[in-house]
Amino acid sequence: MHSPPAEGDSNLWIRRFHSRPAGRVRLVCLPHAGGSAGFYLPLSRAMPDSVEVLCVQYPGRQERRTEPPVDSVPALAGKVFDALFPWTGPPIALFGHGMGASVAFEIARRLEKQRGTVPAALFVSGRRAPSAHRGETVHLRGAGGTGTRPPGDEDVLRMILPAVRAADYRAAETYAWEPGPPLRTPVTCLAGEDDPQLPLKEAAAWSAHTDGAFALKTFPGGHFFLVQHPTEIARLMAEQLGTPVRA
Repeated sequence: MHSPPAEGDSNLWIRRFHSRPAGRVRLVCLPHAGGSAGFYLPLSRAMPDSVEVLCVQYPGRQERRTEPPVDSVPALAGKVFDALFPWTGPPIALFGHGMGASVAFEIARRLEKQRGTVPAALFVSGRRAPSAHRGETVHLRGAGGTGTRPPGDEDVLRMILPAVRAADYRAAETYAWEPGPPLRTPVTCLAGEDDPQLPLKEAAAWSAHTDGAFALKTFPGGHFFLVQHPTEIARLMAEQLGTPVRA
């Protein structure tokens, strides 16, 4: 059994929807642009007891809506990296969707370089590789049939819109990878088969960012394919992490 983390600023950033004190790995989930920690609630629920899920809550939304949002991927990664310090114990794995994939990648780099810690795994979803940078303008409303925006009612959409426009999309659009040594962390890229934002060539380019194992997994659906496949994705992650999966 692992001791609970210390109280402090970390609690502003981390949401643990399901306590799994016997967990062998802690999976840190980073939301997409405009997303919140609650997006990962179904995934947390689907995970086996061997994996404890920590969902990151960015400033500027829900109970942190009065805090100024962060409009830079590296700055956001640095703040989450610091907030994770009390959550030591079992190995850490990282998972990010969309902008969260870029944040997760930058956290992995910091863990390896600054702490000499190689994460158990890096799962990146719905986001091109850092080296596949291209100019873009991201819009919250896209081709709805392909699932380019997260599901939710209009009240939720109006609530998150200011934070999205002010910071998250700016962070996603302006993020530029600074070349450096590849990770030692194994990387798995998840992609929707009908995601207009992620050509498979740009998904496969993640392989260049690790000297560890690499895998590319596709799922039916658009950009937010995760919503339709939490159980399958939880099983995939648990298997990749070498932990027991649910029957």
